[in-house]
Amino acid sequence: MKYEIIGNTMPAVEVTFERAGEAMYTQSGGMAWMSEGVSMDTNTKGGVLKGIGRMFAGESMFMATYTSRAPGTSIAFSATFPGEIMPVKVEETGGLICQKGAFLAAEDSVKLETLLTKKLSSGFFGGEGFILQGLSGRGTAFLEIDGNKVVKTLGTGETIYVDTGNVVAFQSSMKYEIEMVKGLKNIFLGGEGLFLTKLTGPGQVIIQTQNIGEFAGRIAKMIPTSSN
Repeated sequence: MKYEIIGNTMPAVEVTFERAGEAMYTQSGGMAWMSEGVSMDTNTKGGVLKGIGRMFAGESMFMATYTSRAPGTSIAFSATFPGEIMPVKVEETGGLICQKGAFLAAEDSVKLETLLTKKLSSGFFGGEGFILQGLSGRGTAFLEIDGNKVVKTLGTGETIYVDTGNVVAFQSSMKYEIEMVKGLKNIFLGGEGLFLTKLTGPGQVIIQTQNIGEFAGRIAKMIPTSSN
């Protein structure tokens, strides 16, 4: 298959199938447009339990698989928030762990599964719940970036602290922890929340400049409320 990223503010990725039988899948509602000659199949992709796991990870229970019936057919998947769409060759990463909402679409040869965070504190305080998503196998996957992407490569033992909502994905070779902000003054006056994501190399981490949760919170404060 071939693909093209279209647009800047609200991008989409248009995939052109080079032969019949090639397939892409996405969560329900992820498709923007497609040409004639592409068939759609909605399913739980791996069974009901895997579908339920995706629901906890912030995705839809059902996935839609789109299969080409002829060479030259095409399909597009669009972003849901201003930012970027990032293509990733999954086999070159050695496996990726993604935060909920980061997965947009992938070739059918890419495996998407739900993962439990290793530490209970990561689930309670990480801001993203207990469940992350793992990408493995071979093929191209597309990640949705809120704002702009920043890619950091860490050496063995090298550490970076990131606001949890700004983490998109990281290689499975990395150590993932949640740490509490140190110092009472920082906790109560810092305005950055109580916890940060600690990522330790070796590996690569993808960061987004926009935190959609924080953005939504600021918008919510501006919405007028009726008074009794």
